[in-house]
Amino acid sequence: MVRKSMALLLILISTLGPGKRSFAQEEEHGGAEKSREKQDHAGKTKSASGETALTIYNGNFAVVRQNVPLELTSGINHITFNDATAHIEPDSVVLRDPSGRRALQILEQNYRNDPLSQGLLLSLYEGKTIDFQVDQKQIVQGKIIRSGYAPNGSSEPIIEVNGKLQFTLPGQPIFPALGDDTILKPTLDWLLETDKPGTANAELSYVTGGLSWHADYNIVAPPKGDTIDLVGWITMSNGSGKEFDNARIKLMAGDVNKVQPEERNYLRRAYDEMEMAKSAAAPVVVEKAFDEFHLYTLEHPTTLRDLETKQVQFVAATQIKSQRLYVYNGAAIPNYGWGPEQIRNDASYGTQSNPKVWIMQEFKNSKENNLGMPLPKGRLRFYRRDDDGQLEFTGENTIDHTPSDETVRVYTGNAFDIVGERRRTDYKLDSSHDWMDEAFEIKLRNHKKEAVEVRVVEKLYRWSNWKITQQSQDYNKIDAQTIEFRVQIPPDGERVVAYTAHYWW
Repeated sequence: MVRKSMALLLILISTLGPGKRSFAQEEEHGGAEKSREKQDHAGKTKSASGETALTIYNGNFAVVRQNVPLELTSGINHITFNDATAHIEPDSVVLRDPSGRRALQILEQNYRNDPLSQGLLLSLYEGKTIDFQVDQKQIVQGKIIRSGYAPNGSSEPIIEVNGKLQFTLPGQPIFPALGDDTILKPTLDWLLETDKPGTANAELSYVTGGLSWHADYNIVAPPKGDTIDLVGWITMSNGSGKEFDNARIKLMAGDVNKVQPEERNYLRRAYDEMEMAKSAAAPVVVEKAFDEFHLYTLEHPTTLRDLETKQVQFVAATQIKSQRLYVYNGAAIPNYGWGPEQIRNDASYGTQSNPKVWIMQEFKNSKENNLGMPLPKGRLRFYRRDDDGQLEFTGENTIDHTPSDETVRVYTGNAFDIVGERRRTDYKLDSSHDWMDEAFEIKLRNHKKEAVEVRVVEKLYRWSNWKITQQSQDYNKIDAQTIEFRVQIPPDGERVVAYTAHYWW
């Protein structure tokens, strides 16, 4: 089910396309067609002026809002707009007068995204003879039998030169003039009806692809200990085909549902204006909760050029208390999609032994721990400073969206000097009485020069009804089928954990 509206676009009031008109509108439309040539000159828009706003989502799409100056006559106007992105979703377009003083209704919209290219011009001159520049001194004439151009692909051209056909261009084509049906940029053509003539500063909003953002975090630990410093960066990428000059940019974090374009049914969005704090000491990025998501607003307008990647620091914190955990999951069984009965009846299931002990790093995202900002999903890179002051990379992983006061825990690698070994020591199955006993022994060896704690995680896969009948030490029940032993291992020492699980069904 499509979630309720997410952010930053007013609710789309109609799906665009050929509009239905009343009888009176049809008559007016006919008159407008006759005078369209006169209106074209007055109705064409220039580049968008005024403030441009942009909200970029995690799902590699964005909502654009920009001002469009219009010169309108009463009735129907023909407007050509060519300042949108190359990845606009045409039926997400909303055009309105933000002042509310005039009604604007798009009766018909045509979208063209086939900008002028050599291939397109060749197709427009098919059947005609043009000049080809072979070198600096030689020009030959060739008749374009087939251009080879297609919007979604291409094939070999066929050119007739001196009565012979060839499947390559004889040289650089020289075109006499632009074709009558060519465009230089992706273009929206509107038949726009209004009730009041004059100058209008309309507001255009639409959804577009080609824009994305993600978060990255760099974490630095001192030579000894695990009190860390964290710096978070936002990286924005613009591949939309349009430059956003001096734009107000917002970033929406969260799992916003987006119907895919191939389903040909686009989401309707909601639009909301926010005032920004204007203070010399204001942070670069301000965060706030928005609906069921979090909105990060860049405090100052910025220019995002086409094919540009821009980075902005949005969080920096020092003296964050963290801890390193060692976790041993000796079975480490992949999910084969087996059902409970298959697991119960396979005697060898769960007897694999994984020798690796995982290194986990965790810290709490709280104000008390010098953080507390909701952290958007992204990549964490861990560094540790060496005794000589140089930073050394010690691992990386990704986190999901993390609210305030939640704990961040990530796997960063495998311990070099801590090794685990797991083996089954007993197995009894009584199918006639519906029970099973299974016993395991886990050995942990610590080759470090200091003591460590290892958390031994054991998954009780066999059945949902179980109890531990024998154990070498206390354990914690993590969930319905997981227990954890916390094992203290001395320097250059070894510890053994043993337990027996009884299942019944």
